[in-house]
Amino acid sequence: MEKERTSPWLILFRVVFTAALIACIMFIFRNSLENGAQSSARSQAVMQLVNSALAKVHLGPLSEHLIRKLAHFSEFALEGFLLMLCIRVYTKHFVRHMSWPLLGGMTTALMDETIQLHSLNRTSSVVDVWIDMSGVVAGLLFALIILLIVLLLFGGKKIPELMRGMGRGIKEFRNAADENNGKQYAKKQDK
Repeated sequence: MEKERTSPWLILFRVVFTAALIACIMFIFRNSLENGAQSSARSQAVMQLVNSALAKVHLGPLSEHLIRKLAHFSEFALEGFLLMLCIRVYTKHFVRHMSWPLLGGMTTALMDETIQLHSLNRTSSVVDVWIDMSGVVAGLLFALIILLIVLLLFGGKKIPELMRGMGRGIKEFRNAADENNGKQYAKKQDK
């Protein structure tokens, strides 16, 4: 029985999505480790940027509290999106394994609030855990919708064909580049 060879593209996607997920979680935890003054200064800077952009389209200003809650939601939506992409590149039956990204998101949310509980002049809130989990679910659903649209547009059988075609094109490009480099090397040797 011959083992199926893993595509280099799949390996690349695994590395990229996993690295992006780790970077996202590190970003979340780094923000949680800031003391109250640093966190407040960052929130106020973001609030000024957002409110100046909203003023250009004649929308009212947002409070620092709302900015903080939107930041929580956004960070965890990105984490949910990346968790779903990671599950997709590690298993073919990603819908069956939806509980893993949910568990990962819940774990990150609980750890995030625990870190804030022990950071200087920071508070922790159960409401923030719910906001974080809402972000994870939104990110998961967004990624799932994108994956389903890709599946509907290209069909389950066409996606591997498209990837093989891209692989062949890259291989031909490399061969042509190597051939060109070989000719240039031969010319330098003749001189």
